[in-house]
Amino acid sequence: MKEDAIRRVVIIGGGTAGWMAAAAIARIMGDVPGLSIALVESEEIGTVGVGEATIPQIVLFNKMLGIDEAEFVRETRATYKLGIEFVEWVRPGHRYVHPFGFYGLDMKGIEFHHFWLKGRALGDETPLDSYSLGIVGGLQGRFAHPRPDQPNSPLSKLGYAFQFDAGLYARFLRKRAETDGVRRIEGRIVEVERNPETGHVAAVLLQSGARIEGDLFLDCSGFRGLLIEGAMAAGFEDWSRWLPCDRAVAVPCEQGGDRQPLTRSTARGAGWQWRIPLQHRIGNGYVYASHYISDDEAVATLLANLDGAPIADPRQLRFTAGHRRRAWVGNVVALGLAGGFLEPLESTSIHLVQSAIARLLAYWPTRRFDQVEIDRFNAAHVTEYLDIRDFLILHYKATERSDTPFWNLCRTLEPPPGLASKLEIFRANGRIFRDGQELFTETSWLSVMVGQGVEAGGYHPAADLLSDAETLKRLGHIRQVIEDTASLMPHQDEYLRQIGCAPMGLVSAR
Repeated sequence: MKEDAIRRVVIIGGGTAGWMAAAAIARIMGDVPGLSIALVESEEIGTVGVGEATIPQIVLFNKMLGIDEAEFVRETRATYKLGIEFVEWVRPGHRYVHPFGFYGLDMKGIEFHHFWLKGRALGDETPLDSYSLGIVGGLQGRFAHPRPDQPNSPLSKLGYAFQFDAGLYARFLRKRAETDGVRRIEGRIVEVERNPETGHVAAVLLQSGARIEGDLFLDCSGFRGLLIEGAMAAGFEDWSRWLPCDRAVAVPCEQGGDRQPLTRSTARGAGWQWRIPLQHRIGNGYVYASHYISDDEAVATLLANLDGAPIADPRQLRFTAGHRRRAWVGNVVALGLAGGFLEPLESTSIHLVQSAIARLLAYWPTRRFDQVEIDRFNAAHVTEYLDIRDFLILHYKATERSDTPFWNLCRTLEPPPGLASKLEIFRANGRIFRDGQELFTETSWLSVMVGQGVEAGGYHPAADLLSDAETLKRLGHIRQVIEDTASLMPHQDEYLRQIGCAPMGLVSAR
């Protein structure tokens, strides 16, 4: 083993971020000779633990950890997720779904949506949602796994993720991490000791008097950023000028309403409400801007819009949208809420933890902590947050709502340059471009632009290689195939029972 190799990894904080990091590092780096991994957490300090919805990248993360999906779904009381439904974001009564997977079928070397745009020009008013199996099946309460072995079926490109109990997920990962050698240390940190020569964190001191030394410290301490901000003064980039929501109230409730494999986001007067159906309960929350509504009013609004009786007291959270200017400083790397926060409108919170862990593993340091690699890590961290930020702002900016001061602010805000460029290009010719390794695909940008009412001024000229009649015929055929395929998918609760789950409630579709 190299003399300057990392030997002691110390993770500060448990919860989803801490135990994800512990499980991943133990899985990938656990066989490195002499490496020890310790996680310090205090039962006195609660975790945020409300982030329950995910995006498809979690499927890859779980596979990397060697997790059996059926076991994971059972242990975390998970449900499947085919997309996110947005209700009344454009105007009262309006709704659309941002699906995972793809729309229709690409033809003539160009994206399907150009043929859909041509169809609209020809008078076919069929909504874009009708060309997504994830949407059609999801709204019927159905689910099936992708079938890449059937390339001619819409099932071949179906994407999915999960909705689960975040506390159970952390417990599930803890069990795996401890089996792989991670040592959990109970205790509250009262002091951070730094090396006077390098400025690196040398150890953390616990209330019990214990001193925990480390070479590499991972800060999973949540919003407070105990190490990354408290000790290393990383700085914070505030984005509240574009994302004014700064608080949330969360409460679980009993089962009720539909059982669709979809997360739902419903616009409210000063923000939006999430609805996340699990096997045993529904997770709910109201993300809001405190400048436009009081905490008591927000709680009352949330409690008045539940599908079942609340099963816990409402829990308040305060936050500022933005990110640490440097997520890695010296020998401290921030993960999860310690690294930044973007509201869970597109379920990216858990993904941001996963992607940061993946970057850390790719840039796994020695005790030299080469600055050139740290700089690249930090640049990627900022870029990822920027890309997601612009996608979130799109939901607020592209609205017709003017019924409250909050929505007036959102509708009239000046978008960042990257988003402004994307909107301009789409409005000109219906084209969507992504920069580099953006998280959200062309399909995602298309879904939200069209769903939020952004009008394309044209379509790709190659769409005219098909005659008008042929275009309309093919569009009709694609719709029919999707409808037929969706009708053969089992209902989600039936699917869950097949893998040993016992979901509560009845299947229904709107």
